[in-house]
Amino acid sequence: MSVAPAIVWFRQDLRLQDNPALNAALARRGPVIPVYILDSAGEGNRPVGPAARWWLHHSLAALGAALRDRGSRLTIARGDAAAVLRAMAATTGAGAVLWNRRYEPAAVRRDATIETGLKAAGLTVLGFNGSLLHEPHTIMNRQGRPFQVFTPFWRHCLALEVTAPMRLATGKIPAPNRWPQTVKLAALALLPRVNWAGEFAKSWQPGEAGAARRLRQFVARAMRDYADDRERPDRAGTSRLSPWLHFGEISPRQVWAAVKLRARHTGVFPPNRGAQVFLKEIGWREFAYHLLWHFPHTAERPLREKFRRFPWARDPGGAKLRAWQRGRTGYPIVDAGMRQLRQTGWMHNRARMIVASFLVKHLRLPWTRGAAWFWDTLVDADLANNTLGWQWSAGCGADAAPYFRIFSPMLQGGKFDPGGDYVRRWVPELARLDAPHIHAPWRAPDLVLVAAGVKLGENYPRPIVDHAMARAEALAALKAVRA
Repeated sequence: MSVAPAIVWFRQDLRLQDNPALNAALARRGPVIPVYILDSAGEGNRPVGPAARWWLHHSLAALGAALRDRGSRLTIARGDAAAVLRAMAATTGAGAVLWNRRYEPAAVRRDATIETGLKAAGLTVLGFNGSLLHEPHTIMNRQGRPFQVFTPFWRHCLALEVTAPMRLATGKIPAPNRWPQTVKLAALALLPRVNWAGEFAKSWQPGEAGAARRLRQFVARAMRDYADDRERPDRAGTSRLSPWLHFGEISPRQVWAAVKLRARHTGVFPPNRGAQVFLKEIGWREFAYHLLWHFPHTAERPLREKFRRFPWARDPGGAKLRAWQRGRTGYPIVDAGMRQLRQTGWMHNRARMIVASFLVKHLRLPWTRGAAWFWDTLVDADLANNTLGWQWSAGCGADAAPYFRIFSPMLQGGKFDPGGDYVRRWVPELARLDAPHIHAPWRAPDLVLVAAGVKLGENYPRPIVDHAMARAEALAALKAVRA
């Protein structure tokens, strides 16, 4: 008796290796139908942002090619996922739909509805963990409640076993007798009409192969010095794996296994301090999903309720927000980060903290505006990570930096970009300015500015706010909230 086909619904797991849903479908020993559905409405108010759409296009192209190499194909559709899956099951005679679980609030609600409908229609529905080391609902503190502080959360996780990644169970993927209708990838219109993403291709190689290559390079070279270099935006000291992790072109289990493999040479896991700190960053990703799962309202509202009363500043016409978005604040380290974001779809994590602090504390604009801009401009736009990062910076989330800790852009620049190389790369107007003045050009003597070709207020803006005054106003606002 032949086994009915199984539909594998790809979402944020665009890979073949270590893909539990795909492996489970192959284990049924029947035909497998790989499917991707662009269901923007099903994402709630967080459909894929413009920069991430560029990545998604190229990732789907890579997945399609990988499936063809295995004798299969990727069926692409758009529209309501529930309706599309029901229609595909009816067309192909599929008896099961398998997927790897997602944890964003809108996706959780949608998936529950879809599962109920498909089961009512007589289909088997199976979900798996394909994107985390440990699923949020399995992690609780001693009181049976979710963690809200990272250190005890990660200590708890480190005591748990990490499942080894799965290898694809077969060479060829068995094809169905009848394929469902598909649309061409171009029909999803994921690429921008105006090629503002032209620089992205110089920085990234979306897809499973690109992820594997990047992981190998990082573990072999940069990981050893990660603990020191990760804070330096002027150095290539980070893994830059975040977009591949978001789209599931590589899994955290594969990352963990790669570090563990490296540890064979030392007999100690993690093999060095750099590896230990790197795996801790994977832990922060886990913590972000833990918080979003248990506190789904935090995508829109602060976890700490008192911050809903925070007296944000007015920004008539949005002039200050636009200056921040365009990297025209007059603070070089802030502007460098924002311009790196616009040109490459990514920003160094230390720079993310600096620009976020500047928006919510110097400009006193709501963190949600910054989160929305990052959602549109990051190729690694991830709701859990984005929410955690912005609420951390705004001081209104779990384990957050206290609001009264206000970064000085000048001190941050001097500490983490001491030679000014990061600023010179992304703010070329200041390229000829010497290191002692590059993070505060308004303090430089006129002769120094003239020699560097810097004309404040003309080819580079003066600071849009005074640091000392902005700091005092932010602290006064915090005092009002506490009162």
